[in-house]
Amino acid sequence: MKTKIIAGALTLGLALPAAAQDMDEVVLQLKWVTQAQFAGYYVAEDQGFYEDENLDVTIKPGGPDIAPEQVIAGGGADVIVTWMAAGLAARERGVPLVNIAQPFATGGLQLTCLKETGVESPEDFPGRTLGVWFFGNEYPFYAWMAQLGIDTDGADEDGVTVLKQAFNVDPLLQGQADCISTMTYNEYGQILDAGYTEEELVNFNYLEEGVGMLEDGLYVLEEDLEDEAFRDRMERFVRASMKGWKWAEENPEEAAQIVVDNDMTGAQTLDHQVYMMGEVAKLTEGSDGSLDEADYRQTVETLLSAISEENPAITEEPEGAWTHDITDEALGGES
Repeated sequence: MKTKIIAGALTLGLALPAAAQDMDEVVLQLKWVTQAQFAGYYVAEDQGFYEDENLDVTIKPGGPDIAPEQVIAGGGADVIVTWMAAGLAARERGVPLVNIAQPFATGGLQLTCLKETGVESPEDFPGRTLGVWFFGNEYPFYAWMAQLGIDTDGADEDGVTVLKQAFNVDPLLQGQADCISTMTYNEYGQILDAGYTEEELVNFNYLEEGVGMLEDGLYVLEEDLEDEAFRDRMERFVRASMKGWKWAEENPEEAAQIVVDNDMTGAQTLDHQVYMMGEVAKLTEGSDGSLDEADYRQTVETLLSAISEENPAITEEPEGAWTHDITDEALGGES
């Protein structure tokens, strides 16, 4: 009897790796480091939503030296999270990215200023130093400045000086800039944590200023969509990921803990991730993952409105840059 039990255990032991090998692999490259901005994907892995879809998903964190567009172009990922401006810019430059899903229904990018500097409206920008993120995040800013008719070379008092801002709030705290780029779910909270109150700050939300652009979407290479097996994997991946996002919205504290558990750097704190998850949930709320064509049009029109040396995002109308095919199949409804 003992021999049979051992033999059975060995048989099961050999069967498990084979079953794991049968799962379809997907590599996801994130736009930034492990944080609640990407909670839906970590939740989908933690709660078994990917496994339920027979997927073995590897989630690769991003960082300041990682461009998701370059990673997928080099074969390092099957699908990436990036902003549409960066995705469209990459497409025009020869990396044929296609948006297959849009978990973020709205965006959190804003320009945050200290009231004590005297900046209360866009009319107060001339002569100021404004912190701007680059690596594809600068496009909304330059589109906005073009709309306002404000020069960005810092050559005269009627323009602004652009400070290439690192991904932190130091320029504002140290008095190097009058206004800096922030995300509602991250850097804005860092400023509050530094001791400033909301009453001491002025925020300009890019969406409210009419130059909003779609943020964290899911993108794949166009040629990969020609493969039926790949399309099937992406349909299952999107379905499981959106389950993860909805679970995260409903369980923000638990989702934040899952994110912290997956942070291999140990840099994230639970308190900040709970704050971040609460703010991110406002951006994913109401989204079933389908791209809103009107929001796509606003992004394109904003980019095309500011073609210049400073803003070389796109120079012509994109074609084939998005599809509803994956979400239609994944979510079982019309987009």
